[in-house]
This record gives sequence, structure tokens and C-alpha cells, in this order.
Amino acid sequence: MLICLFDIDGTLLASGGAGKAALESAFEHEFGAPVRIHIPYSGRTDRAIIRDLFRAHDIPETTENAERILRAYLRRLPESLKRNQGRVLPGIHDLLQALRGKEKVKVGLLTGNVRAGAETKLGHFGLFEHFSFGGFGDLHFERDDVAREALSHVHLHVGPHILPDQVWVIGDTPHDVTCARAIGARVVAVATGSHPRAELTACDPDLVLDDLSDFQYLLRHWKQI
Repeated sequence: MLICLFDIDGTLLASGGAGKAALESAFEHEFGAPVRIHIPYSGRTDRAIIRDLFRAHDIPETTENAERILRAYLRRLPESLKRNQGRVLPGIHDLLQALRGKEKVKVGLLTGNVRAGAETKLGHFGLFEHFSFGGFGDLHFERDDVAREALSHVHLHVGPHILPDQVWVIGDTPHDVTCARAIGARVVAVATGSHPRAELTACDPDLVLDDLSDFQYLLRHWKQI
């Protein structure tokens, strides 16, 4: 059995910055202040990004404030996706379709997006139907904890017999590599996001690809294991 856990932004799709634009617009509207300080987004969870936005702009880190900005973000996200005109990344449609037809392959998510945001993004690009389980950024500040959540969902949806080395994480950031290692999984790093191939290679993933346009190569690699 092969378990494939995909990151979303920079791996499955490029949103054109739609998520960042929607979140920062929500922040400015809800708290009456422009985003003045850059917060790193790449490979991080929505919860961690919101926490850091609050800390950088002296907004109280309360549950109420976090829920407030998330509601505003999710309201803005569909329109932001339309406006920013993103795209599905090379090879993704064909790869997901090929995996869907394989009896001994299960496909899930391992993403820093909150679940509702992930559904909105994937739905906008026609990809949501491929994923039935995964780990999300609703509860966790660290990607390692999202990976642990994703593995628990693998055991719930596929079975407790699945071993970590049967799991492959596919992502575009160093965080995807490190969180995969935190659960003993293998990693495909793809240089389709903001991190160049050399930086990803330095993290020592099992496989590094420029993109997934030659999805048959990846399928052959997995078949050999």
C-alpha cells in the first residue's frame, strides 16, 4: 500500500497569492490597521501565521480574535482566488487521475491551510474530489504536528497496519521535508514553489524534482520500491 500526502500551495497549485491577500485584507478590515511587518508564509500553518501577525502588530492573541480573522479570511478567499488567477501546477491533474485508478494507493493532504480554506482552494481549481482525508492547520502551529495528525487520519481511513515508510509526503518547502521526517515518512520535494531545487536538495529528501510534469517518472519510482 502506498499513501501519498500532498501539500497544497506551491505543490498542487499556485494561487497567485490569493490566500495571503485574503488573510491580510481580513486582518486590516477586522483590526483597523495595515499589515506593516512581513510575516513568512511559506510552508507554515495558518494558525502560526495568524499568531505572528497578531504579535507583530500588538493584537491580543485570543481565541476570539483568531476566529474573527479566520471567518473574515474565509469570506474573502473565493473572490481573491478569482481575482488572482492562479493555476494548477504542471502534471498535477494527470498524476492525481493516475493515482485515483490504483487500488493500492490512497491520496490525502498534509497542509498548513485550515480545512475550510483547503476545501475552498481545491474546489476552485477542481481538485477537491481527489482527497478524502488529511492533516490541516486548524489546530497546530507547527507542521510536524500537522504531519502527526495526517498520519493518524491515515490509520483511521486506511488502517492501523500502515507503516510510516509506506507514506510519501509531496511538498515544495523545507518544512514539508522536516515534517515528513518527524513521522518517519518519505519525501518528494518539488521546486514549484518559492524554494529553489538546491535549497530543497540540501534538506535531503528522498527525491527532488523540478516539477511533476513527468508524472510517469514518479509513478515508476514508486513502483520500484
